[in-house]
Amino acid sequence: MGAQPAVGTRPRGAARPEPVRQPEFAHLTLEALRTYRTALGHEESRVSYWRRIVQARLDLVRAGEDGAGLEHLRDVLVQASAGTGRTALVDIVPIDDVPPLPDLGELWDRFPVAGDAVWNARLEADLTEAESRLSAYRAALHRRLSSATQELVARYKDEPALALLALPLRPEARRRATA
Repeated sequence: MGAQPAVGTRPRGAARPEPVRQPEFAHLTLEALRTYRTALGHEESRVSYWRRIVQARLDLVRAGEDGAGLEHLRDVLVQASAGTGRTALVDIVPIDDVPPLPDLGELWDRFPVAGDAVWNARLEADLTEAESRLSAYRAALHRRLSSATQELVARYKDEPALALLALPLRPEARRRATA
């Protein structure tokens, strides 16, 4: 028996689905849609980074490291505030599918305590929850990225000359290309 394709992928040789315009993006200009998609990509990179940091911290806590081994990581997460990108993203398309982010600053201020199994178990559980919430947020970003990409493809299909606007052409060459 052969390997099954991953969920969400199409079998080799299968036709690509026809791109369809999506109403939730109707209010955006092409430039705004591209900007939104770029912002989603940047936010996904930041969230992936935070998630890796939380996973590393969780690994250290599980290994029984004390706070001294974690202190140098604290400033990394505190400086990379979770609020800025998220606010910009949910202003463009409603927040329905975007889960809340954990309070990473508060979590980062907590350290394992030698000999306090209850405290350390709570810290581990809270880090696990933060990693789970970051993963859910990241999955929502991936869905939005996919939707925005599909919208761009549909617009380009409807008006192929729009794709030329993405090229770094001089303004007069761009006007001729879209005329």
